[in-house]
Amino acid sequence: MRLSEVFDQQSIKLNLEGSTKEAVFAELIGTIAAIHPEFNREEMFSVIQNRESKMNASPVSGVAVPHGYYPGTSGVIGAIGISETDIDYNALDNKPVHSVFLVIMGEAAREKHLHVLSQVLSLINSGALALIRQARDPREVYEVLSRFR
Repeated sequence: MRLSEVFDQQSIKLNLEGSTKEAVFAELIGTIAAIHPEFNREEMFSVIQNRESKMNASPVSGVAVPHGYYPGTSGVIGAIGISETDIDYNALDNKPVHSVFLVIMGEAAREKHLHVLSQVLSLINSGALALIRQARDPREVYEVLSRFR
């Protein structure tokens, strides 16, 4: 599964407005709900919020990968948000976050979700995150994502 299959161009937001993780969650869930109107925004938000309350998902400085299981989907879907300003994420290293890869998956997609999270970490460690942060539009981000599988 390619990252471009998880993150649709329409779910890539290059200028996040939120400055807290809750506000960013709402923004990114909004992009997913725009593509999948059958999904319940409040339930998705609750899934992500509950998972975050158990374990903070900021594995790398400046990056967060919130994720959770949502019964409304059978696969893996996501949204990417990039912010020029600091997001108060309460990260493990106490530093602000600027890049968020939000992932929602169904229970049946447990193995796929681990693969997707691994791919996101590979992307971050490869230096591709710099390309994503420099992107001028979602299409450029999508092109970077399409190289990872």
